[in-house]
Amino acid sequence: MIEDAQKEAETIKKDKLLEVKEKFISLKAELEKQVNLRNSKIQSQEAKLKQREMALNQRQDEFHKRRTEVEAIRENMESQLEIIEKKKQELGKIHKMEIERLEALSGLSAEEAKERLAQTLKEEAQTSAAAFINEVMEEAKMTANKEAKKVVVQSIQRLATETAIENAITVFHIDSDEIKGRIIGREGRNIRALEAATGIEIIVDDTPEAIVLSGFDPVRREVARLALHQLVQDGRIHPARIEEIVNKVRKQVEDEIIETGKRTTIDLGIHGLHPDLIRMIGRMKYRSSYGQNLLQHSRETANLCAIMAAELGLNPKKAKRAGLLHDIGKVPDDEPELPHALLGMKLAEKFKEKPDIANAIGAHHDEVEMTSLLAPIVQVCDAISGARPGARREIVEAYIKRLNDLEQLALSYPGVVKTYAIQAGRELRVIVGADRINDVEAENLSNEIAKKIQDEMTYPGQVKITVIRETRAVAFAK
Repeated sequence: MIEDAQKEAETIKKDKLLEVKEKFISLKAELEKQVNLRNSKIQSQEAKLKQREMALNQRQDEFHKRRTEVEAIRENMESQLEIIEKKKQELGKIHKMEIERLEALSGLSAEEAKERLAQTLKEEAQTSAAAFINEVMEEAKMTANKEAKKVVVQSIQRLATETAIENAITVFHIDSDEIKGRIIGREGRNIRALEAATGIEIIVDDTPEAIVLSGFDPVRREVARLALHQLVQDGRIHPARIEEIVNKVRKQVEDEIIETGKRTTIDLGIHGLHPDLIRMIGRMKYRSSYGQNLLQHSRETANLCAIMAAELGLNPKKAKRAGLLHDIGKVPDDEPELPHALLGMKLAEKFKEKPDIANAIGAHHDEVEMTSLLAPIVQVCDAISGARPGARREIVEAYIKRLNDLEQLALSYPGVVKTYAIQAGRELRVIVGADRINDVEAENLSNEIAKKIQDEMTYPGQVKITVIRETRAVAFAK
């Protein structure tokens, strides 16, 4: 038994030694792996440091080289400046000697010679100027029309503006259609109270997540929109609350109108306007003329007037002031039976504007006689702003007819399958059959359609014709 126990002990001892050796070997291998990994990282870091050191050394060498070049250039410049200074002194001495010699030969001092020369040149200049003035007057008579067109074109080219079109409705977006019932109220009392308070017709129909506010007065529509927004956010919608919110919003809109007027005058650099005129300028934001926003039109006219007055050598500030106020008669507090130009002139006189500015306002539609050069400038710039392509809305029927004519014109060509007028008539997409027209014929077709549109139709700007030819392969997996 003792021998068996000893043998078993030896066996266990050997097994434990083997286990220890295996653990030692595995730990050693893992440590060697970590050491190798760290060594590789250290080597890569050393390589990067060496590269940076080399780059720094290279930059340092370049810096020293450039510094040496700069020093050489500076020394060269200093030597050149010394040479120039010496030459300048030598020329001064020579000039002085020449003047003394000329004085001795002519018997006149330098001052006397200058006076005689100036008198002779003055007489010659007067004679030449008189002849030149006559020539200029004759040439101006011949080229006045051409120069006027040039001034107008330059003024238009130097002005860039946004175009805004107002509509008779405002769409108020809501989060869910459940709010519509709350806005209508029991037996329609909420919506009636809102319409009575704002003067706007509120249309609640099946349009998803939208309520339409309809009315001709943009200020009332804005008051109704803001009041609805606050009521929906607050959640309390009943007639008393509606009246309270509408009165509050009306005051806010009035303050915003005054702020808009002040901001407009500051942006344009116009100062000293009467507060009532500033308020009327702010009200222009909510008025439109033939679809063109009145404030945008007045700002554009003011900038055009300033540019054109500067081109003609007149006062650009006064021209800008007259241009901004020229349509002030469209936004009075009351509505007298007077043309807006005459009403604007009376308002300008009432609020102590200068006579030439008041005359420019009243004469921009020839209701009164023009008495200053500001008046024709305002009239011309008003016409330029209103006649610019895209400034004013077309009649809907004419617009739709033009789009239909575009599509029908392209459909008249053989091989055309479908046509679509998009981008408000600025682009025409023509889809052709791939089996009827090849690529070369498609390119020729776009040129032919463009030429025909150019010859037969009237349109603003330009129309882009895109001919689309594609081959489709269709299969079904069953």
